[in-house]
Order: sequence, then C-alpha cells, then structure tokens
Amino acid sequence: MTDPDAQKLAEECANAMFARDQASQHLGMEIVSVSPGKAVLTMTVTEQMIQGHGSCHGGYLFTLSDSAFAFACNSYDKATVASGCSIDYMYGAKVGDKLTATAEEQSRGGRTGIYDITLTNQDGRTVALFRGRSYQVRGSVRNLEES
Repeated sequence: MTDPDAQKLAEECANAMFARDQASQHLGMEIVSVSPGKAVLTMTVTEQMIQGHGSCHGGYLFTLSDSAFAFACNSYDKATVASGCSIDYMYGAKVGDKLTATAEEQSRGGRTGIYDITLTNQDGRTVALFRGRSYQVRGSVRNLEES
C-alpha cells in the first residue's frame, strides 16, 4: 500500500515535469499512472515514426521508455537524471499501435537507482526491455527554480 503523502508527491512531481516536457508532449505521450518509483506512459505510433523497414524507429521506442524512466525516478521530488541506459528490441511496432511503457524501480539508495521498463503493445506483446540507471542531482522536481 502506497503512503498517501508519497503518492501525492509522486503525482505533483509528474504534473510539474510533464508541464515542462515538450518532447514527451510533442510525441503524444500520456501519463497513465505514477506512484513512488513507478510510472506508466502510453504513446500511439504515427506515420512520422516509421523507419525504412516499415516499423517504428527504435529511437521512438527508446524515447517512450526513457520518459517512463524519468517519471519513475523523479517521483520523490529529488531531481534525478539518467547516468546510463540500454534497450533490447523484441518486436516491431506498426502505425496505430498503442504502446505502454511500465517503469519499475528495482533499486534506489544514496544518489543512484536502477529502473526496468517494459514496453508492450496493445496486445500485451513485449516490444522492448529497457534498463535505466539514475543519478540524483541537486534540486527539486516540482520547483525548477530551486535547482
């Protein structure tokens, strides 16, 4: 059970970040849910995201996964950035596919964390697996001017 105060903080952080996140907004991403150390985002594949082999460019899959990672690791109001990440592509996504990136914290201590993100399509098929390593920097997520 999530602490109500921690849940409220996670939601406030997500709202503040998303309001400033022009990249995620431009790609049509939506936050489905957020809680401490977790985030679920969706994005629909558009024609502009298709590469030369007829499937979604891997960069867009990475970007959706990376955005979910960012919302999960910034859910504590401690400004946090990626220190590294990797992705494994499993299955191609096509125009019209609704992709869901589910980010879950695996480890968090001191200034570092590890997050796993599973990217699935509307049929529940795994499209990609992403792992992000986070590093906490100075500042607040909700109040950028304090950073």
